Amino acid sequence: MRLNEVNSGIHKHKRVRRIGRGPGSGRGKTSTRGGKGQSARAGYAALPIFQGGTMPLVRRVPKRGFTNRFALEIGAINVADLERVFAAGEQVNPQTLRAKGLLKHRYDELKILGNGELTKSLNVSAHRFSGSAREKIERAGGQVSVLPGRRPAAVEPPSDA
Repeated sequence: MRLNEVNSGIHKHKRVRRIGRGPGSGRGKTSTRGGKGQSARAGYAALPIFQGGTMPLVRRVPKRGFTNRFALEIGAINVADLERVFAAGEQVNPQTLRAKGLLKHRYDELKILGNGELTKSLNVSAHRFSGSAREKIERAGGQVSVLPGRRPAAVEPPSDA
């Protein structure tokens, strides 16, 4: 392949197929809609779940529970990961975790979990701690500080007018 052949065969403006313009076009008569029936009529639109009269899968599968749209997204990390990535005496907080590439995804609150062992003293700041994580950090000579979580918007009291 040569440089002048890279874009050969690529058309910026693809021609629209003009259906229903006579038998010579190859797309005349039924205009790609087949013969007769509901789907051949103007204005027909099947539901995306339609399965030809069979009970659709989305109606056959049982539904259970619900998803809370307002639930906080919790970013969890184990003390074993802190042991592996951080040096003794370092600060551990959401910013340093992101900088070290441990928690890249979006979360509302950070929770430290107690899986693994910790031998270094670290100053850990997070929104939540499991009991075992708090114990392991303090046993290793580190400090635990709880960050404030999201606060609800202030609601004005009703006026007596």
